[in-house]
Amino acid sequence: MAEEEGPTVELRQRKKLKSSENKESVKEEKISDTPIPERAPKHVLFQRFAKIFIGCLAAVTSGMMYALYLSAYHERKFWFSNRQELEREITFQGVYELTHNNKTVSLKTINAVQQMSLYPELIASVLYQATGSNEIIEPVYFYIGIVFGLQGIYVTALFVTSWLMSGTWLAGMLTVAWFIINRVDTTRIEYSIPLRENWALPYFACQIAALTGYLKSNLNTYGERFCCLLMSASTYTFMMMWEYSHYLLFLQAASLFLLDSFSLEQSDKVHEVYKIYIFSLFLGYLLQFENSALLVSPLLSLVVALILAKCLQLNVKKGTCIAKIMKVINFYLVCTLTVTLNIIMKMFVPHKENGHMLKFLEVKFGLNMTKNFTMNWLLCQESLQAPSQDFFLRLTQSSLLPFYILVLIICFLSMMQVIFRRIKGKSLKETITLEDGRIGGRPEIIYHVIHTILLGSLAMVIEGLKYLWTPYVCMLAAFGVCSPELWVTLFKWLRLRTVHPVLLALILSMAVPTIIGLSLWKEFFPRLMTELMELQEFYDPDTVELMTWIKRQAPVAAVFAGSPQLMGAIKLCTGWMVTSLPLYNDDDLLKRNENIYQIYSKRSAEDIYKILTSYKANYLIVEDAICNEVGTMRGCRVKDLLDIANGHVVCEEGDKLTYSKYGRFCHEVKINYSPYVNYFTRVYWNRSYFVYKINTVISFQS
Repeated sequence: MAEEEGPTVELRQRKKLKSSENKESVKEEKISDTPIPERAPKHVLFQRFAKIFIGCLAAVTSGMMYALYLSAYHERKFWFSNRQELEREITFQGVYELTHNNKTVSLKTINAVQQMSLYPELIASVLYQATGSNEIIEPVYFYIGIVFGLQGIYVTALFVTSWLMSGTWLAGMLTVAWFIINRVDTTRIEYSIPLRENWALPYFACQIAALTGYLKSNLNTYGERFCCLLMSASTYTFMMMWEYSHYLLFLQAASLFLLDSFSLEQSDKVHEVYKIYIFSLFLGYLLQFENSALLVSPLLSLVVALILAKCLQLNVKKGTCIAKIMKVINFYLVCTLTVTLNIIMKMFVPHKENGHMLKFLEVKFGLNMTKNFTMNWLLCQESLQAPSQDFFLRLTQSSLLPFYILVLIICFLSMMQVIFRRIKGKSLKETITLEDGRIGGRPEIIYHVIHTILLGSLAMVIEGLKYLWTPYVCMLAAFGVCSPELWVTLFKWLRLRTVHPVLLALILSMAVPTIIGLSLWKEFFPRLMTELMELQEFYDPDTVELMTWIKRQAPVAAVFAGSPQLMGAIKLCTGWMVTSLPLYNDDDLLKRNENIYQIYSKRSAEDIYKILTSYKANYLIVEDAICNEVGTMRGCRVKDLLDIANGHVVCEEGDKLTYSKYGRFCHEVKINYSPYVNYFTRVYWNRSYFVYKINTVISFQS
């Protein structure tokens, strides 16, 4: 037995030795196959350093110059430094007071930091006190300085992203030029400084820049760690700054999911980004006073579904028929799980988040009809309409739109070419060179193509979303015209033989952006200089007089009622309590706004009196601009929408008016006859505003 066992043991040992030798030989072959990086010559290192240094200097300078331009333009537009404090606050247009108490809205205790998303103001106030700026600069100047500084960071991040994609900082310069020239469509900073998006989008741009670098195939370990760290910080900050940020991150996650589904990027990298989403969502939930909106957000449902689907995936050899079937099953599984998880979360997590948004989308896309005042009022807002022809005309005049379409078509077709090669099971090179002319094989480019298509589709439906999409257009168009790889891809398709494609691509990648830059400089630079030199005048004496009267004549405990926009200005400029605010994320406030707007409807004096006293209002302000509004869009005036909601207009057979025994309240109350004088006493008026004291003596006479 021992003699028989001996040969078998030796045979097993030989097999093990052979197998280990084979593994070692394979490893040795792999090691020998991988090229050993040679130390670059000193002049090459110097060139790289000079290129990076000049690019970084140009990026930072671009951001600083844009911030200074905004500051100078704001000063010239509003003559800000020569304004009285009251006039500054009116031009400021925002809620500056940081408070969460019962002194803002009558009969309602609100968490203003949460409901008004005042986290930026909270951070600004901490910085203002911590840096000792209260002894040097006024709060308003400190605030707008931070916002303008963030816009500089925004532009710098777009610069860096375009630079990372194209490999040349010339693309970053062109991105900044297009962004500033088309600033009417790229940002709303000129019109309303404290908008949440003005605080949030710079961080989102930083996150996109970090994600672009992270997705690059040739990134080293230290670069990946830095990009992950920057991504984590910017994603969380972005989520804290804007209540709608998780919707935008949902589109980003969907883009990464499609990127992963087509095997255009390593799954491990994409799932690291999913973990960042999870971390940011739960940290945001805890620090935003247990914000249930984040738990029921589609972003959380999608990310959890993606992680669960990855756990259920089987290790199947790529390129086989089973692997292709598993891809389809995985895609279906993720979609199904996302919807299911979102429904389950909404069943068990109490929330009232943005229910009106879903109703609005139903009406917007014709899935439902409604006479509800709030819904119809939202539909009539210009920012929620489809983009006008002027928008596309402006982008075309600056040459942005034509180049964007060219770049998008080339990248999209190249991406489809790569996907079909994957589906057919053809092997693709891990590292793509310039001579390959296959720009669609780079994962960071394909992510941007998918993301810009999703954002563009939404911007074609709702004009307000153009401020998310148009900066992307600037960045992608600039990257394309400055990228030799894109030109080589085009020339490969055209089978250019007269001139070497790579040589011609290198020439065009320098010549085309130079020509564009010179033409933009010649046409638009004089306009920008004229805007900075021209001293404009802010002139709104009626509003200034109204605010002055409130501060001097109204009792400190008075409560004012009127349109939500005017109430927001009164709260900002005077500090007096109001009945409503221009907030659209709270059902109670939405109902309040609709009830207060009844002062412009055909309701009796008694009805209006009951509504106002139910909110403990002491003063009523009627705006002549709303009462005598002549709207450009038929049926979108406030009084028209109220007539529809109250049944005073039948929207059939030519908009026939139904019978109402009462005139329009805002007109009738000005005539000063019974019964209106029994309930309301006019105490102040000018050309734009009529202020009425609500009488405390109840005398319901018809």
